Amino acid sequence: MNAVADAPITFRAAVTADIPAIVALVESAYRGDVSKQGWTTEADFLEGQRTDADSVAALVARGYSRIVLAERDGGLLCCCHIERLQQDGRNIGYFGMFAVDPRLQGGGVGKQVLAEAERIAKVEWNCDEMQMTVITVRESLIAWYERRRYVRTGVLKPFPYGDERFGIPTRDDLQFEVLAKAL
Repeated sequence: MNAVADAPITFRAAVTADIPAIVALVESAYRGDVSKQGWTTEADFLEGQRTDADSVAALVARGYSRIVLAERDGGLLCCCHIERLQQDGRNIGYFGMFAVDPRLQGGGVGKQVLAEAERIAKVEWNCDEMQMTVITVRESLIAWYERRRYVRTGVLKPFPYGDERFGIPTRDDLQFEVLAKAL
């Protein structure tokens, strides 16, 4: 058995010093050839960056916002961003920027991080629902979330064409759908 792989996964909130590692992880999971080692790549329909240091720093600094890091023996395995939003007088958790090291995808780390994000939203922030937006052409990713009891709401949002902070689309049919889960 591999002692490193057997070590427990620990969770913590990101701090400013983690920003470069977070950006590198997110980029590796979604863009370029490295991302194609995993199944979450967006490299087939988006080029350019997925995030940048300024955007991540803003999330780290914002109130009721947390970037959750999953680590094993101090090595970064996965991250996600969660935020508490107010919607119709309710606390809603928002889940995004979910990135697993492409070499580890499919090994269960992502399920653990999603469960931790849901725990934080429900227990610490008193949210009764978690929401996210997923690009509609990502059918396998949507199916992964559906297996974790997220439902497609039918609420569609436009992709921010022309805003290269979110990538450079290579096709013209991209849009987001809101997925939701009662907590």
